[in-house]
Amino acid sequence: MIEELLPESVVAVEAHADDHAEGTRAPTPYPELYPEEEALIARAVEKRRREFTVVRGCARRAMEKLGVPPQAVLSGDRGAPRWPDGLIGSMTHCDGYAAAALARATDLASLGIDAEPHLPLPADVLPSVALPDEVRRLGELAGHHPRIHWDRLLFSAKESVYKAWFPLTGKWLDFSEADIEVFMDPGHTTSGGLSAGLLVPGPVVDGRRIGRFEGRWTVSRGLVATSVTVPYGQG
Repeated sequence: MIEELLPESVVAVEAHADDHAEGTRAPTPYPELYPEEEALIARAVEKRRREFTVVRGCARRAMEKLGVPPQAVLSGDRGAPRWPDGLIGSMTHCDGYAAAALARATDLASLGIDAEPHLPLPADVLPSVALPDEVRRLGELAGHHPRIHWDRLLFSAKESVYKAWFPLTGKWLDFSEADIEVFMDPGHTTSGGLSAGLLVPGPVVDGRRIGRFEGRWTVSRGLVATSVTVPYGQG
């Protein structure tokens, strides 16, 4: 699901909770954590431990696909994953699903992925994450395509934007600091693109300041997934 949202230079590995029962392609998560990873969740509840382990299993499988020896994925500033030298990446997990996406740092400047249950946001959440223009656009989309939970899709898109933003800047990006437009693919009702206008000075990549991030979204298997990729040579 995540892989279809990303360019060919990105390797994505995902795991669904029901994949083993269905005999589908998901990888078997690595059964053990590295000691330094174990130390990060020594006091975690079982749900947190399971999600932490499975998503790192996905990340290590992605490393292998890129020809990089599997290794620990620790947390850096603000909990962002610290990747092996020469790699960039992003991870996400929610109930019953985990995914990791990695690329060589020579191929992309940054990327972000996010997955959420395809359910409405709690009523009090949308006002805290959406700009007035975003709320208006979501209402228009919902009028034409009411089966998509556009509020949840917007939340996921903002998460992907932040995950792509932070490795380039090392700074916090508030929900109100990116104005996201969502588009549907022609002839499709469950996939499309997204464009995020940065309302604060964007990162400088390849000597150029970036004012907009582009990405993709899809709804499948009870989930909404989004991605953002930042290529080189973008102005």
